[in-house]
Amino acid sequence: MTVWTIKSTRWVGAMAVSVMALSIGASSCGFHHLKYENPIAKDSQQPDKVLYDKAIKDLEKGRYELARLTLNTLINTYDTSEYLAKAKLAIADSWFREGGVSGLAQAEAEYKDFELFYPTMPEAAESQYKICNLHFQQMSKPDRDSQQAQRAEQECKQVVLQFPNSKFIPQTEQLLREIDEVLAAGEMSSASFYFGKGSRAAAANRFIGLVAQYPLYSRADEALWKGADAYLGMGAQRFRPMAGQALQKIVRDYPLSPYADQAKKKLRELEMEVPEADPAAVARMKYEEENRTKPSVFRSASGFLRGAPDTSMAAKTGPPAMNAPKQTIPVNVPTATVTGVAGFQGDVTVAPVTNASTAANPGATASVDGAKPQAAAATTDPAATNAKDNKKKSKKDNKKDKKKQDQAPDQPPAASSTPAPATDAAPKP
Repeated sequence: MTVWTIKSTRWVGAMAVSVMALSIGASSCGFHHLKYENPIAKDSQQPDKVLYDKAIKDLEKGRYELARLTLNTLINTYDTSEYLAKAKLAIADSWFREGGVSGLAQAEAEYKDFELFYPTMPEAAESQYKICNLHFQQMSKPDRDSQQAQRAEQECKQVVLQFPNSKFIPQTEQLLREIDEVLAAGEMSSASFYFGKGSRAAAANRFIGLVAQYPLYSRADEALWKGADAYLGMGAQRFRPMAGQALQKIVRDYPLSPYADQAKKKLRELEMEVPEADPAAVARMKYEEENRTKPSVFRSASGFLRGAPDTSMAAKTGPPAMNAPKQTIPVNVPTATVTGVAGFQGDVTVAPVTNASTAANPGATASVDGAKPQAAAATTDPAATNAKDNKKKSKKDNKKDKKKQDQAPDQPPAASSTPAPATDAAPKP
């Protein structure tokens, strides 16, 4: 009985490995035979159409180099073909399907060229969406380099701003929510590092800042709670209102959070107002809880083997962040002031010189908004400077000549190096 159980267990394990290998092989080769999504249904025997159809068949079967060669032949031979734009887009799609770092970089360049040459075609929005998607596929985990995540955020925002009526807007907004989840997680990791090191001001600055930038972050309530704790840990009385605002935001905007009850209790201890929960926030959190995608056990167990971030906790509703992050300064850093100008209230600006008299003055300085410009340094005339130098040189030569005459009185005096002033040659009658 024991032997049969061991054999059956081995057989089941072997079958599971075989099924997994077959599924991996099917998924890896299935993309090569994926049907092209932008075909031309028009049936024609024109030479350019024949070339295009042949290239699309090669593209669907994974023969990307051959497909690009055929498409380039079409573009170079039939420069007035109606399939010219489709051929250029198919070249970009071939690089996108081929993948790899170099393939995706080449695909981005081709998509950018397509948008440049055909900005009014419906496929221009698709090109921009695929640029966003290819950077999204190259994102790393939150604790690693965030360059690809930032590029993906920038390109996805461009889809929403440049093509607001496109059919790709819903998919792009969801990509933005997932990108914001990754960027916020990286900021959360940095803030937690400062918090653990005891740098309360830096931690509070990052905790509160990331919630202001990414309010849909899945751990925004935790960030607010730790930010309030960091403010209270700084000890000064002037930081209590900042901690109270963070706690009030938890109660109002994240009412179903596990930190909501603790925030209410802390507000009562601080003798601050406890706000009411926002009904829209309650509905949003309920929707997120019901529609959140939970990763499988296998995915959770093998997550450390993948370089791609886990975006299963990203929000499914709500407007994504569209503004650039603001660089805030910790509250314990003193504000810089402009010295030397009494009552200064404006901003320091530098503008080009427009006055001709000021342009001739090399000592002119930039003006300061809100303060009177100070007098410029006195200018020096080059001619006056040269005359002054010549006068000093003449005096020095005269002293040398006088010294020589004192040493040799019997000799005639030496001629001075300074020319004598000119006089009228004709004497008066």
